[in-house]
Amino acid sequence: MKLPGQQGLPTADDYLPGHGDPAWSARHYDLELDYDLEPNRLRGRATIDAVAVAEDLDRVVLDLAGLEADKVTVDGRSPKRWTTRGSRLVVSLAAPLAAGTGFRLVVKYAGTPRPLVDDVHGDAGWEELEDGVIVAGQPHGAPTWFPCNDRPDDKATYRITVTTEPGYVVVANGERTERVRQGSSLRWVHEQREPMATYLATVQVGRYDVHELDGARVPVRAAVPEGTDVADEAFTAGFGRQAEMVAVFEELFGPYPFAAYTSVVTADDLEIPLEAQGLSTFGANFLDPDWRSVRLVAHELAHQWFGNAVTLARWRDIWLHEGFACYAEWLWSERSGGDPADVHARSHHERLAGLDQDLVLADPGPGTMFDDRVYKRGALTLHALRLTVGDEAFFALLRTWCERHRGGSVTTTELVALAGEVTGQDLGGLFRAWLDEPALPDLPALPDRPGAS
Repeated sequence: MKLPGQQGLPTADDYLPGHGDPAWSARHYDLELDYDLEPNRLRGRATIDAVAVAEDLDRVVLDLAGLEADKVTVDGRSPKRWTTRGSRLVVSLAAPLAAGTGFRLVVKYAGTPRPLVDDVHGDAGWEELEDGVIVAGQPHGAPTWFPCNDRPDDKATYRITVTTEPGYVVVANGERTERVRQGSSLRWVHEQREPMATYLATVQVGRYDVHELDGARVPVRAAVPEGTDVADEAFTAGFGRQAEMVAVFEELFGPYPFAAYTSVVTADDLEIPLEAQGLSTFGANFLDPDWRSVRLVAHELAHQWFGNAVTLARWRDIWLHEGFACYAEWLWSERSGGDPADVHARSHHERLAGLDQDLVLADPGPGTMFDDRVYKRGALTLHALRLTVGDEAFFALLRTWCERHRGGSVTTTELVALAGEVTGQDLGGLFRAWLDEPALPDLPALPDRPGAS
């Protein structure tokens, strides 16, 4: 599938046509943003340290949607030429680069940022709130606010600088290293030192109070609308227990993979929570003590291990994110006094058994990659694996997976291979049934042994 104005341009992942260029790779993004809230006007300067992947690289294609590039340089000099074609910025180099050669690309740009909409994935990207901004990057929203190589396997470090008016708090990926008054504005600087996929990059701007939550090995923070009562049950039931969630997940999955974790709660209602590296974003409607909201607090936190630190190399393997995060909800329930994971699993298995059996988990298709069946069947796959190999081997596998691939990109094939390595069992039949066949397999019986849940 080729998008209008993009014929002849690369696509890195067939689930996301018109995004990503496999001929080069980013190593670091330095983003300098000036943002005026009232007119929703963004001015940016992106400095991208990159390396050629293709031999004799003579063209660099970036993703930039709805914003206009004003100036482009490569290693401090003008390129042969550059042009905009649809939502792509095509830079023709003055001379070809050999594979492995590093270069620095600088793009100055400006415009009115807005979500990018496509017929398959809906809308994603920079979005105005009633009084502030959120960025929902998954899966195709990154180009709405910075020029990038928008493919999930191209991970880089980031420095994000946002200058905006006083009275607003800026939350972005990584740790805040500066907050400086600059004339009538405030400049906020965040450093994301661990590698990050483009779709996980985010900026949140709003009138927030930021609270530090006690009890975690790493800083755990909540940015909530000014005046929010963090002692209220609506906050404490889910968000107030995040330090405890971190401790439980560290025991099960291994050390928390980043310097800190922040939950942003907007004053607006949001349809779904938003995943980003080192932080998650929720609408005010998720300040609710009901399990339906609490489980999503656990779900988004679990993505820091499964999705952020360990990231899919291709979108067809989305179950490696969503199935794992969904199973983490059931594990949190099990560890926090709620129903055991097995109760959740059998309830959802019964429900899925009554739905269409036409989804292949290992390759669900771009139109159904975020179907709830991917989430629940992915979690059921993990529960079936746990029941088959036992708790000791199962959690050893999860910890090894997170440790071995931290900061990297993965595929389902690698998980299947590691499962055999860690457990010493032939699990090919189990994985084929759950991942490659559309019919829903039966869950194994619950073992009658100590430690089983």
